[in-house]
Amino acid sequence: MSENLVIKGNSKKELYENLLPQIKSLVEGENDIIANMANVSACLKDTFNFWWVGFYRVIADELVLGPFQGPLACTRIKKGRGVCGTAWQQAKTVIVADVDEFPGHIACSSLSKSEIVVPVFKKDEVVAVLDIDSEKLSTFDETDKEYIEKLVAFLF
Repeated sequence: MSENLVIKGNSKKELYENLLPQIKSLVEGENDIIANMANVSACLKDTFNFWWVGFYRVIADELVLGPFQGPLACTRIKKGRGVCGTAWQQAKTVIVADVDEFPGHIACSSLSKSEIVVPVFKKDEVVAVLDIDSEKLSTFDETDKEYIEKLVAFLF
């Protein structure tokens, strides 16, 4: 794949359907997970202009900041803490329409208003989470969940 995305579409679904094959092509020939996480973060940020897009990797008993696009972020998160730690603990996607309503939300940025966190599986084990924040309320829905879950499956 070239280093340029070709993104067409008017709806969120059309944008994802256009983006997914390009990401699959991008990561298929690369076995370095950090490089792939970096490119996936950049592709999502460029396509949707989300406030923050990045990965936290499971290292021992905590999530450790990985490749991301956006402002400064929290470096380490314990299992079960915040949205990322909850998605890791439950091994399922968590969508938060208003982060101020989420018990125990970790505010890396006060500008973040809504969030989706998708676990990344290697076999049956969560090895990372993809965290995406928006500066707008109620940004994420089932369309995001469906397509982002497909996208992270390309990583392993």
